[in-house]
Amino acid sequence: MTDLPPCDQTYDASGLLCPLPVLRANRALRELAPGQMLKVLATDPAAEADFPAYCRQTGHTLVATGREAETWIFVIRKKDA
Repeated sequence: MTDLPPCDQTYDASGLLCPLPVLRANRALRELAPGQMLKVLATDPAAEADFPAYCRQTGHTLVATGREAETWIFVIRKKDA
């Protein structure tokens, strides 16, 4: 998947099951400055619904969603402070 925007950090949550991918991505986002972007890789089938819901609830922006084989890819922009 080559059409993803450049990201400031990548978190690989492959192999983790719900709710860990979202919880760990949340921890990674806390380390970023407002407006920076995090790319998350996840293999948990629930991630397809979990990350859009997480972004709606927290105010972060889900910039892109994609899939490569069994891996979901989410690009999240951290909300402004």
